[in-house]
Amino acid sequence: MRKIGILTRDCAGVNAAIRSVVRTASSYDMEVIGFMRGYDGLIDGDFISLNRRSVSGIINKGGTILKTARSKRFYNEEGQEQAIRTLHENNVEGLIVIGGNGSLTGAHILATKFNFPVVGIPATIDNDINGVDLSLGADTAVNVALDALDKIRDTATSLERIFIVEVMGRKCGYIATRLALAGGCEEIIVPEMDLNIDKMCEEIQNGNRKGKVSWIVIVAEVKAKAQDIANIVTEKTGLETRVAVLGHIQRGGRPTSADRIIAARLGNYAVEALRNGQTDICVNIKENDLLTITLEDAIQPKEIHVEGFYKLIKLLT
Repeated sequence: MRKIGILTRDCAGVNAAIRSVVRTASSYDMEVIGFMRGYDGLIDGDFISLNRRSVSGIINKGGTILKTARSKRFYNEEGQEQAIRTLHENNVEGLIVIGGNGSLTGAHILATKFNFPVVGIPATIDNDINGVDLSLGADTAVNVALDALDKIRDTATSLERIFIVEVMGRKCGYIATRLALAGGCEEIIVPEMDLNIDKMCEEIQNGNRKGKVSWIVIVAEVKAKAQDIANIVTEKTGLETRVAVLGHIQRGGRPTSADRIIAARLGNYAVEALRNGQTDICVNIKENDLLTITLEDAIQPKEIHVEGFYKLIKLLT
């Protein structure tokens, strides 16, 4: 294999993965090009050449140097056929896709429908790739949110108020549960659990009567909106409630050491997999060992277990 391409979504650690892919490929004298803005760049033939020098100094940068966008055009037959033409016309012999469910679904289409060699690297702050213990970007997202939460706690304690903090997480409560446990929060509201807001408000009132003056509730965005929860809590408890929506700051930031190490290992392994003729797979680290799973399995819904985390959060409150 003499020439490969890369396309990406964005989260912390993606640039470190690009660097690993490019420098591993360079060691085999393979040419690497990066498609700009994800599948749109693949369809339009918008790409840049990547080499050892061009990826210098990006290991600590968040986001992606290749930019990214959600491509509606790739969902239809015409867009997919143009994408594969771009690959063939530019003599690209293999593709590495760094991203979450949507990106890896696109990779699976290219591999199965067009028989093109594709390897995926799981990268999403939601950590919702099936069969993957820890996706690239998830560790940084939790730590970025934790830094913000620590500051919010200072205010919540000083003003003696309840704070409802809304975090990202697509359809799962990974960020919410980890953030609540690491941040010493009192309650979580996540998709995997039924919401009993009456019980939560009763606990807040009981705590307040015993002298507890502040309370932090973490809400996963897909389950509820922070402002809606705050309105209900204020109405039922009579206590002052404030809202903080962390939003897209969770997708940015300098990658943690964990994400940089994951990026280095998976980027290297993805290139080796392509060279060895593997395709339609997602590379992964499980119990510190490098392995692969099929893209078909990776894009299935992932079951997130939160019960153990919830019990520990409540025990330590």
